[in-house]
Amino acid sequence: MISRDDRHATMKQSSSIFRENSEKKAERWMMMNIGRLSPFFLSSFCITLFFTGFFVYQNPFKSIADQNVLSLQPQIDPKCDLFKGHWVPDKRGSLYTNSSCSTIPDSKNCIKQGRPDKDFLFWRWKPDGCNLPRFNPKAFLGMVRGKKMSFIGDSVARNHMESLLCLLSMEETPKDIYKDGEDRNRIWYFPKYDFTLSTSWTKFLVAERERRDGNNTGTGLFDLDIGKIDEGWFKGLPNTDIAIVSAAHWFFRPIFIHRGDETLGCIYCNIENMTQISPEEGFKLVYSAVFKQINECEKCKDDLVTVLRTISPAHFENGTWDTGGTCRRTSPFGENQIDLQSNEMKIRKSQIEQLEGITTKRNNKAKKFAVLDVTRVMLMRPDGHPNGYWGNKWMKGYNDCVHWCLPGPIDAWNEFLMAIIRQLR
Repeated sequence: MISRDDRHATMKQSSSIFRENSEKKAERWMMMNIGRLSPFFLSSFCITLFFTGFFVYQNPFKSIADQNVLSLQPQIDPKCDLFKGHWVPDKRGSLYTNSSCSTIPDSKNCIKQGRPDKDFLFWRWKPDGCNLPRFNPKAFLGMVRGKKMSFIGDSVARNHMESLLCLLSMEETPKDIYKDGEDRNRIWYFPKYDFTLSTSWTKFLVAERERRDGNNTGTGLFDLDIGKIDEGWFKGLPNTDIAIVSAAHWFFRPIFIHRGDETLGCIYCNIENMTQISPEEGFKLVYSAVFKQINECEKCKDDLVTVLRTISPAHFENGTWDTGGTCRRTSPFGENQIDLQSNEMKIRKSQIEQLEGITTKRNNKAKKFAVLDVTRVMLMRPDGHPNGYWGNKWMKGYNDCVHWCLPGPIDAWNEFLMAIIRQLR
């Protein structure tokens, strides 16, 4: 099930030289004249220096305030696996509601679209052996002050960003500063924290082309070149501090995979003399190429943080997205109700292995990589999708069991993200 967006192809620092010269001049003047200064003038001089530093340099009170907020957050045992656990009842629910967050798209506003049950809102992820701190928008914004964060991927990546946007808007109302013509790429800005949040839409992360018929109509067959990155998102990477990378749901269709002029094989093709590639092998080829490009990006910031968000499972039952499949469940699955050998778990493994392969070989240790492993967590939430409550006028009769209701279980992803960023500080 692909959203309509996907279906229709979906920045103060002073000069360091000025500071150094100013500091040296001030120091020499004080050493030569301090003995002749009266107490009054000495006091006045010190006060002047203080306020000069206050306005010329970054406001010290801001960083202190951010640190105080962070120090109040519960500590997480670094040995604890945040992604192994279960969902527990939680009366508090999300920080926001479907009516308090004005940026929720109608297609994810399940309550607005008539979903009658509310129980899916009142569950919380509990890791085994430790606690995952609740999301704190003030603390999160304090950690990313002056940073630029980009969600790179398909419409589920957009779904993730929309959840974070709602959570952060409880602390500060962001400014909507950019939207492209197809509403696929968005930029939001939080002035108080000088934080920029954006989405960069891409189907496959690498360069792609859809084959077309004689009438120039898309055929649904794609050619991917893992030797080239999709410049639509990669050109913005040098200006990014934190990149959350994910793409998955466009891979489940006939895809020819190439490396330059060499054809490696095809996913979901039944062509004679053509190497058949499994979806997990396809993910391996693509993600290996993507992480290699990110790691070797010379124009990127040395301390760039790349977070792999693993595949988010769909929950169609009694059919697929285009054959009447639904997701009508109203409560989570238990740990014993999910298939740990599912295709999603195999793809998750392939994604993580490619990230681990890069992190063990790389020479540049400044760039940081991390995994936001949602696959197993979300396999337990068949109740979190819009199903038929997504208000799409163009695809009536089709159910959305891929994306996630807002608010809903996807909000837990940002509790994970906050914990990851904190651990990487």
